[in-house]
Amino acid sequence: MTEDAKKLAVSASTQPAPSQTGQAQSAKSAAAKSGTAKAGKVKKEESFLDIVRTVVSVIAIVLVVRTFVFEPFNIPSGSMKPTLLVGDFVFVSKFSYGYSKYSFPFYNPPIKGRYFGRMPERGDVVVFRLPRDPSIDYIKRIIGLPGDRIQMIDGVLNINDQPVKLQRIEDGFDTDPNIGTVQQFIETLPNGVQHPIFKHTGHQPLDDTHVYTVPEGHVFAMGDNRDNSLDSRVPKSQDGVDFVPVENLIGRAEIRWFSFENLDPWWYGPFGVRYGRLFTWVH
Repeated sequence: MTEDAKKLAVSASTQPAPSQTGQAQSAKSAAAKSGTAKAGKVKKEESFLDIVRTVVSVIAIVLVVRTFVFEPFNIPSGSMKPTLLVGDFVFVSKFSYGYSKYSFPFYNPPIKGRYFGRMPERGDVVVFRLPRDPSIDYIKRIIGLPGDRIQMIDGVLNINDQPVKLQRIEDGFDTDPNIGTVQQFIETLPNGVQHPIFKHTGHQPLDDTHVYTVPEGHVFAMGDNRDNSLDSRVPKSQDGVDFVPVENLIGRAEIRWFSFENLDPWWYGPFGVRYGRLFTWVH
């Protein structure tokens, strides 16, 4: 055999067979695809965990804010007209009077009393849990503090045997059925707080009452729509509010952040926004 023939024979023996080459390439390709699939699966798992962490973080932040800082409430009735209208949405400051079991929005832990508690002032508009049914939220104005003597005489609020000052202003309008035009006054409380109230014409059932002496640890709350408000003038035995334990206070209404008048049909919605009431303070 010549030298050239020997070299060709050696070269041929060192070259892999075509079938072996194809198998090797297929194995490499499969390994690469497997690695890519695993990497993709890991990335998907990491993305899902990131989403879960984000959602949990957002929920935790919302719970902390709603429990300790501000909580939104909407106004479902007209008992606080003209200050608050049906369809108003307000932010309530949770830190104004401290914290109790009713400060927690979704669960009331078995704790007693208030922590970092402070008494409200006369004239504060507050959200509280109804004493006879703590599952229900009410919003009213604080009129009496512990030890105060409260009485209605001929439709005029008396605090500690002194009538509050009333100034008649232009008539208001109550959109509740069968009411319409009402008298409107500016009421001045003993601490100087002024706010508007509605009064119906003629003698009303709660225009004259006995004297209510506010017990320790409680407050006396009334609606600004004086003749269309279920409040502390009505005892629990008559399905009223009665005196409100300070423990039941949730917070003070601070600002109207939205206001919407329910219109029919529904597509009138954008025209129902009360733009003049957006982001206005509650007094």
